[in-house]
Amino acid sequence: MKPLFMMFFTVLLAIGGLNAQTKGKAVSKKAKPYKIVFQMVSKDTTDHNAMVRQLFNIQKLAPGSKLEVVCHGPGMSFIHKEKSLVLDKLKDLVLLHKVDFVACEFTMQQKNIKREQLLDECRTVPGGILEIVDKQDKGWSYIKSGY
Repeated sequence: MKPLFMMFFTVLLAIGGLNAQTKGKAVSKKAKPYKIVFQMVSKDTTDHNAMVRQLFNIQKLAPGSKLEVVCHGPGMSFIHKEKSLVLDKLKDLVLLHKVDFVACEFTMQQKNIKREQLLDECRTVPGGILEIVDKQDKGWSYIKSGY
């Protein structure tokens, strides 16, 4: 009888110890979807690769998040067919995760970039900065990508 009592007591202690270990720790919950607008202003391919990783990571951690990348200035190379080293990954982000890539028409005009030269899946807006401001007015979070 005593060995049975000791075994029962040991099991209770083990269960109590497991409960104590989980107290105070964040329980893994499904993350809420976010709305984030990114400003891509860098022509640096290291920044482009980092942006792609971040977009995939966010969709992994918070599926269903709305993500938009606004490209202007030197950042247009991120979505330029002849200059981007991550074009295939951008297409995957559009198709699999509905990431929205946006090109600034003002920059396109300044740099003589034709619509056909850009990622087919991107859209254009008259001004990249104003697109970002509009998103912020609608409650989107803002992140600057690249320097």
